[in-house]
Amino acid sequence: MDKSISTSSIRSCAATSSRPCVLDAGCGYGRNLVHLLREGCQVFALDANAEGVEHVRRLSASLGTGLPDENFKVGPIERMPFGDCVADVVICNSVLHFARDDEHFRAMIGELWRVLAPGGMLFCRLGSRIGMDFQPVRGHIFVVGDGSEWFLVDEEMLLDLTDELDAILVDPLKTTIVQDYRCMTTWVLRKRHPDA
Repeated sequence: MDKSISTSSIRSCAATSSRPCVLDAGCGYGRNLVHLLREGCQVFALDANAEGVEHVRRLSASLGTGLPDENFKVGPIERMPFGDCVADVVICNSVLHFARDDEHFRAMIGELWRVLAPGGMLFCRLGSRIGMDFQPVRGHIFVVGDGSEWFLVDEEMLLDLTDELDAILVDPLKTTIVQDYRCMTTWVLRKRHPDA
């Protein structure tokens, strides 16, 4: 799990609960959830891979969390089967760059924002063009180092989206260049309270 989503930063988002609610959208096999499950967070998780979701269910049970199996669902991020404003923290790590096009990307962002409670934090790590040039394919789709095609954002796009969402940028954008292969940018937002 990324150091910038420590348990203390997660707990600070859960002003009304001693057991913060964290939703991992694109959880895979749960690598970001082990620590959070051990720390007693109320965890929800979603992934398109049924095998990964089943692994997370078993992981939760093995740690004695008492969380119901229904907290762990198979489905697409753009149509999450969770209610509005359910999570204090939403994590979406290394998933958004698999968007098919702008519409798909925006649908995923819209759902991540919908499930986030006011005052909550959205933590995304996604492929970007910040720091490297890539061969364009169409729109925001580019060829990355291994020849695969990724949806890549840039700084202007992320800052425009931050404004569109009327969000608070928690930290400046941070980008890591991975051996001249790809760029991964961390984008962390806080959702304003309606009366703020």
